[in-house]
Amino acid sequence: MTQEKTFLSRIPTVVQRYGLAILSVCIALGLSNFLYYRHFEGIEFPLFLLAVAATTWYAGTGPSVLSLVLASLAFNYYFTPPLYSFYVSVTDIPYYVMFVIFASLIAWFSAIRRRVEVNLLRSRDELQREVAIRTQQANLLNLAHDPIFVRDMNGVITYWNRGAAELYGWEAEQAIGRRTDDLLRTVFPGPLEEVQAELLGTGRWEGELEKKKADGTAVLVASRWSLQRGEHESPIAILQSENDITERRRREDEIRSLNSELARRSTELTSINKELEAFAYSVSHDLRAPLRHMVGYTELLQKNAFTAMDDKGRRYMTMILEAAKRMGVLIDDLLSYSRIGRVETRETMVSLEQLIKEVQAEVWQEMEGRNVTWKVGPLPELYGDRSMLKLVFVNLISNAIKFTRKCSQPEIEVGYTNKQAGRVIVFVKDNGVGFDMKYVDKLFGVFQRLHRTDEFEGTGIGLATVQRIIHRHGGQVWAEGQVGAGASFYLSLPKP
Repeated sequence: MTQEKTFLSRIPTVVQRYGLAILSVCIALGLSNFLYYRHFEGIEFPLFLLAVAATTWYAGTGPSVLSLVLASLAFNYYFTPPLYSFYVSVTDIPYYVMFVIFASLIAWFSAIRRRVEVNLLRSRDELQREVAIRTQQANLLNLAHDPIFVRDMNGVITYWNRGAAELYGWEAEQAIGRRTDDLLRTVFPGPLEEVQAELLGTGRWEGELEKKKADGTAVLVASRWSLQRGEHESPIAILQSENDITERRRREDEIRSLNSELARRSTELTSINKELEAFAYSVSHDLRAPLRHMVGYTELLQKNAFTAMDDKGRRYMTMILEAAKRMGVLIDDLLSYSRIGRVETRETMVSLEQLIKEVQAEVWQEMEGRNVTWKVGPLPELYGDRSMLKLVFVNLISNAIKFTRKCSQPEIEVGYTNKQAGRVIVFVKDNGVGFDMKYVDKLFGVFQRLHRTDEFEGTGIGLATVQRIIHRHGGQVWAEGQVGAGASFYLSLPKP
């Protein structure tokens, strides 16, 4: 059924082609007869040749042969003596053969010319399609913000997109036809021969190049080259795509310089801190001996001469002894604080619940028989130095006990939250005297106190010690409070 449809669909074309052959010969015959009877002799030969040529041109080889045969018969019948007969005499054979040869040559020439024309039209269509594709590709490349250009193996630019024009300041009309190295004054990171060898070997090259814009401004670009090969794998062109990294390199250099300066200052600060710690330790250690002598001799004087003194002398002696003992506590605390920066941490998994129980037992005597309400929730495990973490909670819980001394129903709460990703926040809260938040920055300073000594004892080193230990564990510490409404201390530590 399909073959029948194909055959029937070709009939009109075949009929038209061969009909054209018959029609062209008939027209030539009619014109020849018309002109012959008007005494225009010899015109029939070129008319029949023209009919054969037209058939060959428009209808192809098969109809051309038919027109040649019909033209030969018509020429023989109507114009070769004896007229109106297909008889060919010996004397007319050369004339007849000449006609056939001329007609065949014209048909052959027309066929060749027609074939060439068809090939040219096909080539033109293919070229138009190729031009359309290349134009579309070029338009797409023009949409890119990064510079993209093509150059031949001699470095001569053959394509220059809008991104290249925007970066370098050269329009396409100014750049195409010029060598890239001359136009952009390229500075390579190494010998050009090595770059070319890598490109020819792998078909690609990537690197950073320094170039100059049209206004002379230097620009640093990350350049990527791709090699195009033609027939026989011979290199014919190079596609370059680049992006401006000048600002990024400037920021990197600034960051590198800042990091270097920061490292230098950090080294200096570490050295200064070590010197300060050594100085504090030395001073504190050296003060111990005269302080012991002061306390010892004062106690001997109090023991041996106490009865010989009046009330004022006894009060002075008591004040000297208390001040000396308080000075001893300050020195001990200062030694402990300076020791924290020198002692190497021994980090292990620490059960915070067990640690809080130990701290409660240790500070029990400080509660002086008061009925303190404890709220200790589930606590996590921490990773750190156990003895240092214990000192942290001893200081915080001791402060909570101390500053709830005036409360009729003291409460102390210990718990934790997971509000920060990757960190544990442990808190110690109390309902004691609290503090004014405008002085919160002074809480963690050495020897900084927000209450008078006659109200609440202390040296002002406890919270500074807490902060130093937490910082050594990579954490943070902060406080919140309100006068008469208690205080809350928070420790943020990395999750184990």
